[in-house]
Amino acid sequence: MKLSYQNVFSTILLCVSSVFITGCESTNPPRVDLTLLDNTPFKALPVETQEEIFILDESIVETLNQTFKRNEQPELRSAQVIMQFLLDNGDNTLSYMSDANLTASQAYHNLNANCLSLSILAYSLSEYLNLKGQFQKVHVPEYWASSRGYNFLSGHINLKIYEDRIKHIGKNVLHTQPRTLTIDFDPNSRRQAFRTSEITKDRVTAMFYNNKGAIHMVEGRQDLAFSYFQAAIEMDSQYSSAWANLAILYRISGNLDIAEGMYNQALALNADNNTAKGNLAVLYDLTDRSEQAEQIRTELYQVRKSNPYYVITLGNEALEQGNAVKAINYYRDALKLDKRMHEGHFALAKAYYSLGKLELTKRHLRRALALSQFKHNQLQYRGKLEWLDAVAKN
Repeated sequence: MKLSYQNVFSTILLCVSSVFITGCESTNPPRVDLTLLDNTPFKALPVETQEEIFILDESIVETLNQTFKRNEQPELRSAQVIMQFLLDNGDNTLSYMSDANLTASQAYHNLNANCLSLSILAYSLSEYLNLKGQFQKVHVPEYWASSRGYNFLSGHINLKIYEDRIKHIGKNVLHTQPRTLTIDFDPNSRRQAFRTSEITKDRVTAMFYNNKGAIHMVEGRQDLAFSYFQAAIEMDSQYSSAWANLAILYRISGNLDIAEGMYNQALALNADNNTAKGNLAVLYDLTDRSEQAEQIRTELYQVRKSNPYYVITLGNEALEQGNAVKAINYYRDALKLDKRMHEGHFALAKAYYSLGKLELTKRHLRRALALSQFKHNQLQYRGKLEWLDAVAKN
């Protein structure tokens, strides 16, 4: 049972229903070898600054000033405080788009963004309103999303906001402890209450750069990809995923020795970065170390075999290789692990469609539609069902 890792990226903040690579934070951060960035074959290009990522433009500020009295402490009645402001004043088509990596101002004017961008926007709004924002990493199972022929290991964050009492010393406050609320743009995460841990604004900025670098790498813009990965490392050199993705860029450009050093750097920073391990196995294959590569894959399979999203990924590989029957078996196994996964039923629908079994295709599309919560998934499944019905009538 072998998963091909050559197109798997390390933790991209797409923020669907899952995932971050977990690992204990050390009080003594591992040593980082920044000389790995020297003598690069890529051209460094300008990227957004942290200020540009988080700043609210004049039109947003004007709307905020009209809506709230900034000198007064905002009330924290519920998470709807900021969410309702977004829906009332921003683009009211709030929905998840996996590769829409937007700055705070861009996300406000186009709420079709991923959870990273929406959380950045919510943070900037909170800060302007004299509320304190704290980003949180949500520890959810590994989840792979596919795009443009690549597999992305996606991640999720949310934002905890609370009253910043330091800014309101001397004001009349009727309670003794700051009240908090959590803004989470993923309904699955909200429902399942995964464990969270605090992360810094710099780490979130590095995640933003990492996302954009991955998309540029997929689209063949290697200089831009390098520039974003480098910016992520310069912002937060301890961010393992940026090193792992930069290693992929060096590997696909033929710089295998440097790539190996970067994979090892990623693993030194986070020994549980399984995607870096899997991609290192690919590099071992390319450098005639197949035994070491297979050892890594065996270890990873033991870790991941109970993860339904991993099993779906194995099924996707089988389907891409033309083995629909094998894929169906994987998809069924995934649904045995989690029977409410809409992705499993959609995968079955694709497999049955490849075999010409239209009734089974529609059955699983209907099931996927019934289980899905995101509007973009529902539109996708409903559209495919309508298309199949139209084909059947002709």
